[in-house]
Amino acid sequence: MAGHSKWKTIKARRLAGEAVSPEYAAMVEEARLGQELGAAVYRRRIELGLSQVELAERAGMTQPQVSRLEGGAHMPTIPLMVRLAAALEIDVVMHGDVSVPVEFRAITAA
Repeated sequence: MAGHSKWKTIKARRLAGEAVSPEYAAMVEEARLGQELGAAVYRRRIELGLSQVELAERAGMTQPQVSRLEGGAHMPTIPLMVRLAAALEIDVVMHGDVSVPVEFRAITAA
């Protein structure tokens, strides 16, 4: 991810009407996905009545890692997604469509 000073430079260019680089577009998309994932984890954790510490223990993480994830500042690896899914009692469905890249579904009895 770009440093803070690079974000300012890109923002200034964009406001000046210059073309947005593919790198900038990729950073914006990654930030959007991180925010959406973090919000989904937060909502499910609250539904289960778990604290960040409790979720961290269930998923083999630390509380600060959960906080960063929920804040959208961290994109988890696939192994971490699997652990989170188990900890949150959900199935995770990954789509190829970037408009809906990840979907959480509560596990239902068959």
